Amino acid sequence: MAARTLVVDNGAATIKFGYADEDTPYRTFSNNITRSKAERKTFVGDQLENCKDFSGLYYRLPFEKGLLTSWDVEKQVWDRLFTGKIVPCNPSATTLLISEPILNLPNIAATYDQLVFEEYGFHSYTRMSAPQMAMYNEIPRLYGQKMTSGKKRIDCAVVVDSGYSFTHIIPFWKGKPILVGIRRINVGGKLLTNHLKEIISFRYWNMMDETHLVNEVKEACCYVSNKFWDELDICKKSPRANKILQHYVLPDYSSQQRGYVKGGSKSKRSERKGKGTSKMDVDDARDGTNGSENEEDVDSDQSSSDSDEDMSEPNEDEQVLTMNNERFTVPEILFNPSDIGMDQAGIPEAILDAISSCDEEIQGMLYANVVLIGGNARLPGFRKRVANELRELAPSEYDVRVGIDNDPFGYAWKGAKRLATMDEFASEFKNRLVTRAEYLETGSALCESRFRSAV
Repeated sequence: MAARTLVVDNGAATIKFGYADEDTPYRTFSNNITRSKAERKTFVGDQLENCKDFSGLYYRLPFEKGLLTSWDVEKQVWDRLFTGKIVPCNPSATTLLISEPILNLPNIAATYDQLVFEEYGFHSYTRMSAPQMAMYNEIPRLYGQKMTSGKKRIDCAVVVDSGYSFTHIIPFWKGKPILVGIRRINVGGKLLTNHLKEIISFRYWNMMDETHLVNEVKEACCYVSNKFWDELDICKKSPRANKILQHYVLPDYSSQQRGYVKGGSKSKRSERKGKGTSKMDVDDARDGTNGSENEEDVDSDQSSSDSDEDMSEPNEDEQVLTMNNERFTVPEILFNPSDIGMDQAGIPEAILDAISSCDEEIQGMLYANVVLIGGNARLPGFRKRVANELRELAPSEYDVRVGIDNDPFGYAWKGAKRLATMDEFASEFKNRLVTRAEYLETGSALCESRFRSAV
């Protein structure tokens, strides 16, 4: 085996990467090529951090509808990662553990193999989906429990991966996905951002070209409502009585590079944004608790924590975007895709359908181990909404527990790191790897056979 293992969660919007033997957290950068109108420069991957004016960015994306289709773009991004421009990397002495799309197409999978071995020359590598990576974490800790003595991982779980392109629900049994139970909802972070762009452009200013900025607005202001109709009524009240209303100060990209929610310090706002996503909150609804009796209610935090200072009139030199019911009606699409004309079930219904398609003997364990990962899982109120609605739908004889890590965005990467470093997984990890010598002798057929044998 190679001296070091590079773990890469190759997301459609963001790449998470880092060496498995390092104690430092994973690092991230954008998985795209962007062109700045103002600066007239092209930025590849991590180079976007050097951009000074994010207005009117033009994006070239490697992923289309959740599948890696533009290899020209992806190769330019990977060139920066695998040739030492971002992190020291000697492929010939490195093992690569990389994520791939769920139910990846064979021809796309073969191109992965070709680039990894023939273009970059890695010593060995393996690939798996992000939900499969997440299964190597200590999932019982999400529910305040410890792993059973002698067990490497739990036998049963449902991983809900709500990412950039889609939301997938994948049931697992003994670490392997149950293929007949996999469900996909065609709603992800990209659709939510685009929908918010359309709403803002219709109600305020034309921001159809401001994808980067609107995405920042979404991350700073949006949340999942657990009292949708009540909060919709609140939004109809006067600004002083409307505690949901927020003013988002837009950046001017000269003196101010990043927007912020008006009221309080910018650093305090940043803390608050993380507050709703950093709880390792759990739910055991059958016992009559909903995971929030001893916690601050997420909706109350969102609708009432804004002080009168937040509602103050904007300064004349500030360009302010008013966010009212958009804050929760946009994420509502995750739970009611029919709101925008999509004939699909929401996340709780899809989880129910996925579990119902599995063997009845394991359905109880699946309901008791629902795990939320992905960028959309960071939305405040997301876990509580999933838990409450799933409890209403699930059979009463089953316990329903919905767990989320304090960092659902990087949970898959952390699981992959455990696979590559923990002694109890050493044999399994070694058996998954394909070396460059083996690939040159047998081609992608061995990769397909060895990687799929674990599925």
